[in-house]
Amino acid sequence: MRPLLLGVLGCSLVLSVQAFYSASDDVIVLTPSNFNKEVIQSDSLWLVEFYAPWCGHCQSLTPDWKKAATALKGIVKIGAVDADEHKSLGGQYGVRGFPTIKIFGANKNKPEEYQGGRSSQAIVDGAMNALRNLVKDRLSGKSGSSGGSGKQSGGGSGSKKDVVELTDDNFDKLVLEGDDVWMVEFFAPWCGHCKSLEPEWAAAASAIKEQTKGKVRLGAVDATVHQAVSSRYGIRGFPTIKIFRKGEEPEDYQGGRSRGDIIERGLDLFSDNAPAPELLEILNEDIIKKTCEDSQLCIIAVLPHILDTGAEGRNGYLDVMLKMSEKYKKKMWGWLWAEAGAQMELEASLGIGGFGYPAMAAINSRKMKFALLRGSFSETGIHEFLRELSVGRGSTATFGGGSMPKIHTVEAWDGKDGQLPEEEDYDLSDVDLDYDDKDEL
Repeated sequence: MRPLLLGVLGCSLVLSVQAFYSASDDVIVLTPSNFNKEVIQSDSLWLVEFYAPWCGHCQSLTPDWKKAATALKGIVKIGAVDADEHKSLGGQYGVRGFPTIKIFGANKNKPEEYQGGRSSQAIVDGAMNALRNLVKDRLSGKSGSSGGSGKQSGGGSGSKKDVVELTDDNFDKLVLEGDDVWMVEFFAPWCGHCKSLEPEWAAAASAIKEQTKGKVRLGAVDATVHQAVSSRYGIRGFPTIKIFRKGEEPEDYQGGRSRGDIIERGLDLFSDNAPAPELLEILNEDIIKKTCEDSQLCIIAVLPHILDTGAEGRNGYLDVMLKMSEKYKKKMWGWLWAEAGAQMELEASLGIGGFGYPAMAAINSRKMKFALLRGSFSETGIHEFLRELSVGRGSTATFGGGSMPKIHTVEAWDGKDGQLPEEEDYDLSDVDLDYDDKDEL
């Protein structure tokens, strides 16, 4: 078995970003911080790959993508976005699978889907066809929407209605007394930078509202009108953006002003304040199916039988898992557990059936790959296990049979110590145990 895990779309789950593209390549590494400047404001034709480090098909594409970038150097720009790390960019452009390649041509705000082959020659041919079409459009006067506006769209321009208008009267109730996290822009109507920020702020507000289910909100204060709240926070320049968390002092926003930068910060705020994922007992097939299908990775523990540990011992193991789920909550993995012997087919498919409890496996249900905890079932041991996986050093195996094993419906643990089943009492008073030799056979 080779090291590789965390999401496997081929045979690996996680690789470091450096394994894909570096400064020595002709592929330009794109992030929310440079995407607007490099791509949207550029007059060049761009082909951009949105990939995930754990994607096997992305790994296969990498050498051809590099080769095409070298061949097209100075003619067509070739870029790459780690959409697993920069989910905001992938989300803006409707990326649902990996790798996804988009062509940013005449209208940078509406990139086209690349439908060609994945060999270097096919990529070059596709790029040259797109370039010819771009030149024809320019000759005919169909220049489209220039990228010079700096508007980074693709995922919709957003709506001003998703930016909450904050005033002296509603600020405290909405921002300070509410449970949501707020990013608040203090602006002046005459401010040129504020006008440039307005469409970015609106687009980010819509994206963040959708992706955080309204738990992170964007607001705006006209500081020339609502001077009480503006002076309270010492607003002296425009636009000024501050972050408000309930019960904490406001924090100055230090990030970029493109919608990609704002969305990324909003999603970070959401994950920072989100509760740890729920730790669920595997009681039926629906629980494991929903949890694992909704997560890039499922962490499953098989704990000793309740008769072996009692409630105190089991709760100790569960406490360790809860602490680790909190530590890794930004990953948004699923966390499950089962009692030894309750899901024998699952144990057998993981190669842990019948011994070695407690045990733990990290599972990618989409590719039926898993890795086993080899160290101690402790905060230190589990942290080391998950950290190793996250940098591509874990060993993986394929589920026996290549599919999720049968999951039995079981009763939930009642939180109590286990009890041995009561022995039945047999009435033997009417049984004649005497016999003569002649009765023997």
